[in-house]
Amino acid sequence: MNDHHDLGLSDKDAGCNCGTHNHQEEASSHQEASDTAVGTTDFLVDGMTCSHCVASVTKEISALSGVDSVSIDLKPGGSSTVSVASSSPIDNDAIRAAVEEAGYSLAGASR
Repeated sequence: MNDHHDLGLSDKDAGCNCGTHNHQEEASSHQEASDTAVGTTDFLVDGMTCSHCVASVTKEISALSGVDSVSIDLKPGGSSTVSVASSSPIDNDAIRAAVEEAGYSLAGASR
């Protein structure tokens, strides 16, 4: 016998309601560098070669106020793409300083 009880914790027709980000906006918000970053912005970082590099950059950027999440597409020997999702403006100079604090250099913004 298979008794399933709906606990009323979610509405399947309402879409995501996680409250941490807008999925529609996140999918289309890759933007070029400006004075501040809001939504999801990709940055190119040079010098990263391994998972320790990824952890160091993630830790430094995640410590910035307003950063919701950081994900990194590691390209050893090239420019790795660092995606920073934020719900409030984050100065690109703060991103640069965080990357440099981790021991790497910001190459620019990617699309």
